[in-house]
Order: sequence, then structure tokens, then C-alpha cells
Amino acid sequence: MSTQKESLKKRIAAANKDIPADLVIKNAKIIDVFNLEIMDGDVAITDGIFVGIGKYEGTQVIDAMGKYISPSFIDAHVHIESSMVTPSEFAKVVLPHGVTTVITDPHEIANVSGEDGIQFMLDDSEHIPLDVFTMLPSCVPATPFEHSGATLTAHELIPFYQHERVLGLAEVMDYPSLQKREDSIVDKITATVSFTHNMDGHLAGLDTNAINVYKSAGIRTDHECTSVQEAKERLRRGMYLLIREGSVAKDLSSLIGVVNDRNARRCLFCTDDKHLDDLIEEGSIDHNIRLAIGEGLDPILAIAMASLHAAECYGLHHKGAIAPGYEADFVLLENLETVTISDVFKAGKAVAKDGQYIGNTIVKTHPDSSLTSTVHIPDITEEDLTIKIGAAKKANIIEINPNQLRTNKRIETIQVENGSFKSSPIHDHLKIVVVERHNHTDNIGLGIVKGFGLKDGAIATTIAHDSHNIVATGTNDGDILTAVKALEEMNGGLVMVKEGRTIATLPLAIAGLMFEGDYEDVAKGLHQLKDAFVKLGFSGDFNPFLTLSFLTLPVIPELKLTDLGLFDVGDCRHIEVGLE
Repeated sequence: MSTQKESLKKRIAAANKDIPADLVIKNAKIIDVFNLEIMDGDVAITDGIFVGIGKYEGTQVIDAMGKYISPSFIDAHVHIESSMVTPSEFAKVVLPHGVTTVITDPHEIANVSGEDGIQFMLDDSEHIPLDVFTMLPSCVPATPFEHSGATLTAHELIPFYQHERVLGLAEVMDYPSLQKREDSIVDKITATVSFTHNMDGHLAGLDTNAINVYKSAGIRTDHECTSVQEAKERLRRGMYLLIREGSVAKDLSSLIGVVNDRNARRCLFCTDDKHLDDLIEEGSIDHNIRLAIGEGLDPILAIAMASLHAAECYGLHHKGAIAPGYEADFVLLENLETVTISDVFKAGKAVAKDGQYIGNTIVKTHPDSSLTSTVHIPDITEEDLTIKIGAAKKANIIEINPNQLRTNKRIETIQVENGSFKSSPIHDHLKIVVVERHNHTDNIGLGIVKGFGLKDGAIATTIAHDSHNIVATGTNDGDILTAVKALEEMNGGLVMVKEGRTIATLPLAIAGLMFEGDYEDVAKGLHQLKDAFVKLGFSGDFNPFLTLSFLTLPVIPELKLTDLGLFDVGDCRHIEVGLE
């Protein structure tokens, strides 16, 4: 008799009280996400599955002492690479925050290393106490207006659909190609629907007609809303609304007002991109829940959005509830209003307690050398960083919005010396540089950015969404050049330079995106970088590295920089920096 059949018989017997359950939780207040109410009763678990609510005996009994038992949380859209640690280390960080399932899109590493990158993420997330479901990257490269390290067609993606943890097609960012019905994206959609109907959208700054286009293509979700009106238009057309709260994009307070009893089943939470230090200090989806409650949302409804609603959206029919037949992924909460987590269980086994991972030792996958040698740049001189400016001394400038992905397009008078732009910390006009690092193209994109507030030095990183070339900004060309060359020497990461000297670094050898060791070392490195910013005169209330990393993303309005130059997202074309 098969193991599966024996397990089924055992669960039925335990549910019928013919045998003791493996584990029984007593004296807990059960959060019912179906009716949005609290129940009383014992919760019985066998073989990692809930088998009953009522009065049960178990081989192991836990007295919850009046705590709330809640389904654990699901992050509906996350790029694990943005945490700068591998999936096996990421698990140790998010499990104590009650997240036992994530829907991830590995398009960051895929844009650097293609199929090998996706396979590494699948391998490293195998047999860990975190369910890592994957949506396959739809846009590698993200757009035709830049150079990434790989190109993935439908042909390359199709074999991955055989993997049991691959759920569908990740955020379709290239709206112009979708709108024009180009084969590159239509083939991927057609291939996907033969396996699944899970397809994510990316509708940043797009109008209602774009929603019609996306939905007609079978794309069901969007996580790029920034206003209630945008959210309503998507909900009206049958989309799922992913309410995002990450490290840069913080949209929850602007969107939560759209959620009501009639539409909440179509609303769920995600983090998208969140730095490791933010995950450690404020949390993951548990942070979204707390913020939503603080904005007036009913706590049980917020928990339902973080569990059942996300599971239903992605067809995870055995997740997201404390109910018979559902996987026994749950948390014990000390307080419902503050979402204070005391214990986290995965498949009925304790994996975290009082904010610490207590599960089994997790075995890591060692990356191939092809993933750890990905920074290839030409010999660059300060002359290569020159931005020629006309007699008008006016330029198109990228103006950042702190803690937002969207930028403003500004035209301002700039400082010019010998016919070229000169960075001016006084006017907050800094040079920004993108150096192609994958294909030896020698491409260098140049622009001007406003809003960083650096008074000295330069910063640079190989985290540059989504093609992940080198991006740097600073107050002088010498420090920018030193920072870029430092990244080449350490095979990628984050670096800070002042007066020609490197003052802080965080090496990220895996694709220039992730650290090869323990998450604690990454956290320590991030704190050192943060402390070093005072030496550059920074006093803002945002993360400069995170902000810099998104200034290269040409699918988010209004003005961005790629290795091919300054890009006007609205006009969908590259433009000159200087104005005649």
C-alpha cells in the first residue's frame, strides 16, 4: 500500500478520533478566515495536515494558554534576491515573522544568469521549511531599451513548468510589446496557459485601456497601484489587487482604503522588494498586517488577506486557513491588534519561537562559478563619464521621490565647466552612471539625478533593476570611477567611496545580487554601510542604495537611466541629457 494511501487513512482515522492526532493545540482562540470570526475548540494535526476542530486527544499536546491560532502568512509577490541573501537564508529571516509561503519571481538573477539563475533559486529553495513557489520571469530582458545578461524566450521557459513549485508567468512588464501583440510575449502567454492560468501583471502608470489589454491576455494581478482610484479600476475589471509594502515602494496606506467587505476577497499583500535589514527590523507580511490594522482594517480581515486570499489567488487550495484538510502552517499570536507572534509552525512542526528560527539545519546549494563571476567591464577613464552640455546650460534631470519607485522629469539649469556637466552638491545635481557589465558592449549611460543630498563621495552597486548593470552616483567623477572599479574587483555588491578611498563595502558574489554566506553577515554589512553615509553628508529618510537601484528601471515613470542613456518612460524613447 502506498505511503500516500496510508497517510490518508491515518488522517481520516485521526479526524474520526479512532486514533490520537499527532499534535493537538488546546486553549487557543481560532481565527476563522472564512467567516471572519473567532472560534473555540481543540485543533488537531496529523502528518502536517489539520484534521479536525472540536475536542481531540493527541500524542503531543500544546496548551496555547489563550493565544490566537492563525493561518501563517503568504507573500504574494517577492523578489528574494532583493533581500541580498539566498532562499535558504531568506527562510531563516521570514519564518520568525510568520511567513511560511512566498510566491517569488527570480527575474533579478535571471536577468544576469538566465536559466542557470532560475535553476539555482529552485535548487536552493528545495527541502527548506519555507514553501517557495516560483513565477517564471516574463521579461528577460525587461525591455528592449537596455542590455541584460540573458534573453529568455518561451522555448527556454517551457521546461521549467514541469517543476512542481512553478506556478505560472511572473509580472509582465513590457506593456508596449503586449499592446503590439509581439510574438516575444504572446508566445510566453500561450505557453503558460497550457500549464496554468497564473499570470501576474505590472501596470505602473498605465490607464484603464491597459487594464483591458492585460485582462484580455489572461493576466490576473497587479501590484503597482499607488492610489485608490487605480486600485478600483483594476478590481472593477476582475483583477486581484496586491497591496505592496516594500523597502522603497510603500503603497499600503494609499491603497488600504479601497478594501471593503464586498471586494476584500480580491485583495492580498506583498512586499515585492525588501532589504534584509527592513525584514529583520520591521518584518515581512506581518508588517503589512499591522499597518493595515493601524489604518482601521479589521484584524481578522487583514489576516485573511495575508493567508486565504493569497492562497486562493494562486490556486494553493490547501493553504491559508485553520480548517480540516488544510496544511498545518500556522502561528500563535499573543495579541491580535499588534500581531505579536510567539510561535510559528510549518506542516505542524515548530520552526520559529519569539522571533528566532528554531527549525532544522538548512542545507545550502553552492553556486556554480558561472554565477559568481558576472562583472565584466571595459577599462574606463574619467573622460568616459563626460556629459557634454550646450550653451543653454539646461538639462533633463531625474528627480527622485523618496520611498517611491516613480521619478519626476525636471528641466533645470545646471553647472557647466569646459562645456561639460559638473556635479553640484549645493544644487543637489549629481552625475549618475550606468555601466553595462554582462556582454562587453562598452556601453555607458550618463545622466543627472536630483534628490540624493550627498555632499561628498560616491556610491555604486550591481543591484540595478532589472538588468542589473552597474549603477553609480556621486559628487565627482574620480570617486564614481573608483566605486565602479571596486565593484569589478569584488564581483559585485555595494560600495561607498570618499576622496578616492573605499570606506564601506558589501560583496554580493552570486550574480552581483546575493551574499554567499549567512544572513547575519549581510545584516552587519548593511549596518556598516548605513553608518558610513554620514561621512558622505547624507541626512535623508530613505535608503540611498535602494533608491539608486531602481533608477535604472525603464518601466516605471517618468525618467530613468539605462546603459543606452537617459530614458523617457512616457514617450518610450531615449532622450538627450542636455537641451539646446
